[in-house]
Parts: sequence; structure tokens; C-alpha cells
Amino acid sequence: MTRRASGAPDLCTRTAVDLAALLARGEVSAVEVLEAHLGWIDRRNPELNAICTLDRDQAFEQARAADDLRRRDPEVAAAKPLLGLPTAIKDLVPTKDVRTTFGSPIFADNVPDFDALIVERIRDAGAVVVGKTNTPEFGAGSQTFNPVFGKTRNPWDPSRNCGGSSGGAAAALASRMLPIADGSDLGGSLRNPASFCGVVGFRPTPGRVPRVPPEQAWDDLAVLGPMGRNVADAALLFSAIAGPDPRDPISLHSPPTPFHPVEPLDLHGLHLAWTPNLGRYPVEREVVEVCEAALPVFRDLGAEVEEAAPDLSGAGYIFRTLRANLFADKLGPLFPEHRRQMKDTVIEEIERGLALTGPDVAKAHAERTRLHCRVVEFFERYDALLLPTVQVLPFDVDQPYPAEIEGQPMKRYTDWMASCYSITVTGCPAISVPCGVGPSGLPVGLQIVSPRGSDRITLAIAAAFEAANAG
Repeated sequence: MTRRASGAPDLCTRTAVDLAALLARGEVSAVEVLEAHLGWIDRRNPELNAICTLDRDQAFEQARAADDLRRRDPEVAAAKPLLGLPTAIKDLVPTKDVRTTFGSPIFADNVPDFDALIVERIRDAGAVVVGKTNTPEFGAGSQTFNPVFGKTRNPWDPSRNCGGSSGGAAAALASRMLPIADGSDLGGSLRNPASFCGVVGFRPTPGRVPRVPPEQAWDDLAVLGPMGRNVADAALLFSAIAGPDPRDPISLHSPPTPFHPVEPLDLHGLHLAWTPNLGRYPVEREVVEVCEAALPVFRDLGAEVEEAAPDLSGAGYIFRTLRANLFADKLGPLFPEHRRQMKDTVIEEIERGLALTGPDVAKAHAERTRLHCRVVEFFERYDALLLPTVQVLPFDVDQPYPAEIEGQPMKRYTDWMASCYSITVTGCPAISVPCGVGPSGLPVGLQIVSPRGSDRITLAIAAAFEAANAG
């Protein structure tokens, strides 16, 4: 359902999988692919502001090296699944010798001397890193704007926001500036912008993509994951970044079956649950209607679909408590000196985190344990859960967050993200896949959630829906 970028060069409209095949066959060079995408970035990025840092010189060095490797050692080149594909790294992720600001003026001139593990893996797989994608300040909030680079706009309607915090990545994908992009997700930061921009964002099971260097190694709310214009492209990137690393104590071993290629799952006999609102949250009418209109696709594919939802009571308390605790731990040391350089919502999170007591955090973990048991029981009856990714359509780019949904006031700036953050605390893999466009002309994402650890099943269900829905 992603809108085709009018006038885009042919190489920029190709899927990542198709581009990788063209490159592997020698029908196009990495330099040619890079030149096409840089030209399109020059055309689209001034309006959208999705790519906040661009390093052409390094990108051309990488592209020439990719072409040289393919000539010199085809066997080694064939083992690099992303060889020659342009990408950009989310500006929350450290990149060696490339400016990494975290969207904060405190780090406006920060140039790391190392790559995070996910960047190492993306580079090792042969991708050409052209720069960084924009993000909210310290990733706080699902609206991409910050005082360093400004706001990122939605390619479907530049007067609307693109979601966040992987908003720059989603906007770059939807506008064809990049074929693949990485992201991260704490309360919906892969899924929310994917929904708003009509692309695919996959939040894997925690530990599937190791976080090195770790900040709080045992935390499993924050994850890294892939984005793409379709499920296959996301799976291609996922296959390159997933896999264990001993420096991340919660990292998971790779399953025997690879994540890419991902074949659409035969849905015959599957028992799927559908919920418009998890039984507790307001959702805009148009969002629900677009998602409900997609349900017959699953039934036509042989699945049984009935309305049901797990009991996620307590999810809000769990998420807000543990998230504030993370903010206090990460940013608390900067707080005394740099408070004036932080936005209000970041200050709010840090202060809430600093005010937490040991019993507060212990209560959140106890609540989460009980919630986990209820979710396990739920997935004994259902193979997957379907629900809207986001409770609202993309809203005004100048609006920090919705003040109300369907007449219900949002008391906190994260309340409108509940359909995502409630899934976060389950620890289950979840993917946002485009499911349709409503009367507003804006995309709506459907969230598909499967039991913890079933990442490949999640991708395969999404692939089956995507293929059938495209017809």
C-alpha cells in the first residue's frame, strides 16, 4: 500500500531483495545504486528531513569497495547479503566517525570512535552506510523532531508527522530514499512510524538482535530491529543483524531455520484473535474500520478469526515505571548540568525515574510477571493476535502528541501509544504491516503479534497477509 514516489529513479523503486539480486548478477554496480539514491535524497530530503546526516565521501568509498570485492572475490561477495545496498543508521545508534547526536544539543558535535554491534553487522553484510536518520530527542516520544535537526515530515502528506522514534528511517523508506533501514523500539518506535508511513517495522523478541554496547543489559523493553518497504526486505535486513553475542546476556541463539528468505505461511487451521482496542484504549474510528476491512483476507487464507484480547491490565503502570527507570539511569548523570538543554518530556521522564523507590520498581516487575502468565495462557488458545498498530492516524507535524482520541483526553504524552507499548511489555515479537488506506488518504498499519520467540512465524504470517492483500 506504500505510495509510489512519483518520478523516482527506477533503482530507487526496486525492493531491497530485487536490488540485491541485480547487484549479485552484476547487472548494476553499487556505485550506480548509490548515485541513484543520493540523487533522490537530494530531491526529497530537503522537504522531508528524514536523513539528518549525510556522508557522501564515506558512502562512495564503501560502494567502490563493494564493487571491487565482487570483482576480486565473488565467493566472499556472495556471502554478504546486503552488499551494495544503501542504508542509513538511526541517530540513536553510535557510528564510527559519523556524527551521532541522539537528537540532543548536548551531543550535537558527538562523533563516536566505534560502531555499535548492529552497525558492525550491517557493514559486515556489505551495506553502504550513507549517514543517519532523524529521531526525537533521546528517542522520547513517537513524533520525530528535535532541536538539532528539526522535524521530519510524512511522505504521504508533509503536513503530517511520520511517527517515531524511528521516524526518519520510516520516512526515508516510504519516499524511496533508502531500500532498508534499522530502527529501535521501546514503546512502539519501529511499529508506530511504520504504520504512519505505510512501511513494515518489525519488533523482534528481546535478545534476537543483541545490543552492544549494552546500557542496561538485562532490560528487555528496548530492542533493535529492521524496517523495509515490504516483509521480505525487512527479513533480509533482520537476517543480517540477528544472532547471539555473549556481551548481551539476554541474546538468543539463532533458530535452525533462517529468517530470510521468508515464505508466506499457510494459514489454514490457524486460530487468530482480533481486537480493535485491547478492550481498554480509545482508537480512531477510521483506523478501526481500515483494519477490520482487512480481516477477510485472513479468513480467505484459511484462518479462523474471532474477537478476543489478552488481559493486559497493568501494562501502563509497568511500561511507565520501567521506562522512567531507564531514563533516570541513562540520563540522570547528565541532568544536573544539562537540564536546560532537554525538552520537557525528557525532563519529566528523568524526574519520574529519579523519584521511583525500590518497591515501585519491584511492583512493576511483579505486575509484569502476572501479565506474562496471562499472555502465555492466551497464546495457548490463539496462534497470533491482530490489532491496530497505532490508535490514531498521522497527525499535524507541529503537534507534539494527540491531546485526545475519540473525545477521551490523553493525560500523558505517551497515552496515545498504548496499543504499541502494551505489546512491548509482553516481550512478544510484533510487526506492523500496511493494511489499507482510509478516506483520509493516509496509511494504516495492522499489528501482528505472536508468542515470545516465534519471530519467523510472525514474519511468515505478515508475508502471507501482505501477498494476499496486495491482490
